[in-house]
Amino acid sequence: MRLEVPGTIRIPVAVLAERRPAATRWADWSWRAVEVLREAPALPPWTVLREEAGRTLFLAGAAEVVLSPTDTPNYRDNLTADPPLIWVVLRPVEAEPGLALHAVTVDAGEAQLYADSGADLLESLPLPDWLRPTVDAFIAEHHVERARHKRRREEADPEALGKRPGGRRGP
Repeated sequence: MRLEVPGTIRIPVAVLAERRPAATRWADWSWRAVEVLREAPALPPWTVLREEAGRTLFLAGAAEVVLSPTDTPNYRDNLTADPPLIWVVLRPVEAEPGLALHAVTVDAGEAQLYADSGADLLESLPLPDWLRPTVDAFIAEHHVERARHKRRREEADPEALGKRPGGRRGP
């Protein structure tokens, strides 16, 4: 059973990834996400689609772009960027070819979390034209502007750290 915020939608997508010889002696291959497709072809993940000049194009697999009503400010900020982006997360695994499609998101905050992990390969691509109207409509339906509340700081008591139970001072 999966717990979700009511109103969350899941948009199925597929990802194409490219492997090419690395330009360094410390790695055999260099990987990058190439494109996010509207529909996944009826092929297993990591099917080779094309090989030419040492480069191999794979169908990395199918994933879902999850849109949650609580994250609409992040989606809105992404759509105002030039260009709006979609992020693909490829995670290292033991099985061939060495990566697995982990996530696809339009939330810059979520992408930042994957970038901070350091282990994942995070690629940003321009947001596909076919996906933008869906994200726009989702924001229009679910976005609620929230007022910022600035906290007032309380005055510090410089003696508070020096006081001990029973009125003693110091260690």
